[in-house]
Amino acid sequence: MQLLFVADLHYALKQFDWLAKQAERCDVLIIGGDLLDLGGALDIDVQVVVIEKYLLRLSQLTRVVICSGNHDGDERDASGESRARWLRMLKNDRLHVDGDSIDLNGLRITICPWWDGPVTRAEVEQQLVAAMPTAGTFWLWVNHSPPEGPLGWNGKKIVGDAHLNTWVERLGPDMVLSGHVHNAPFFADGAWVQRMGKTWAFNPGRQIGPRPTSLWIDLEKRSAEWQSLEGSAQQMLA
Repeated sequence: MQLLFVADLHYALKQFDWLAKQAERCDVLIIGGDLLDLGGALDIDVQVVVIEKYLLRLSQLTRVVICSGNHDGDERDASGESRARWLRMLKNDRLHVDGDSIDLNGLRITICPWWDGPVTRAEVEQQLVAAMPTAGTFWLWVNHSPPEGPLGWNGKKIVGDAHLNTWVERLGPDMVLSGHVHNAPFFADGAWVQRMGKTWAFNPGRQIGPRPTSLWIDLEKRSAEWQSLEGSAQQMLA
């Protein structure tokens, strides 16, 4: 099974166009949050309309998995915490979103929404506990924020999610795919790959231009390849 993972597209439409050209090369296309851009010139409602069309088009080409990021919220719940309602409404049998866990040929993918407070954080923890598969199933999490460590290095400090580290240690997924910290792969003290016990964690980073930084994962060969304008690197998942 071939997976293509990107994150932090931030309404870069040429990068969505690139994904459409690559979609048929992968069995699952995974987007790790921040599809929208809160700092952009267009209102979020306008961005949502455009990105919805891209996502539905992509889901016609391949299976698509998407978690929300901190730029993707379009409503506040009763506790005042952000939620990506627009994304949840797009869910169909080929487009899987926040809160879903799907099983594909011995692979379970659990999709975590962005949390920005105790209510949504508790929901994510409960989701992960409930989704834990039986032994022998390869378990992959999609979560916008990376764990603490080199994947969360922003050039000055580590800004990863300490709760994610705790959940990884407790539940032992095989792989975690994240984004959020754009430049971590490009700093000497940062990285695009991090080992956490038995768990492989990845953050492909972000770059401008028509092509996003990307991660190609071949589960049969147990390999991961990171591609960017600076070149490529490989990691065997022994």
